[in-house]
Amino acid sequence: MAKKSSTRNTGKKPVKVFRIGFVSASVFVNEVETNLGGREFHSVNIQRSYRDEDETKFTSSFGLAELPQAVRVLQLAQGYIERIEAEVSE
Repeated sequence: MAKKSSTRNTGKKPVKVFRIGFVSASVFVNEVETNLGGREFHSVNIQRSYRDEDETKFTSSFGLAELPQAVRVLQLAQGYIERIEAEVSE
């Protein structure tokens, strides 16, 4: 029998944000309901902030100078998610 699933975002705010300079990675929790029960999974959104006159804006485009920060915040997000998913409930 095929698994039937539906995804529900548990909130619009990230559970954790990692920021280096102007680059940030936000970790979100999502719940999936299947016929086998509920499960949580994580997703990551990465962005760079910049100023346009007096307004702060965000983009998912990165120049060469921002790539090291992008790599590092993604590594931090990965480690965070791995720690959470490795925890065993008793």
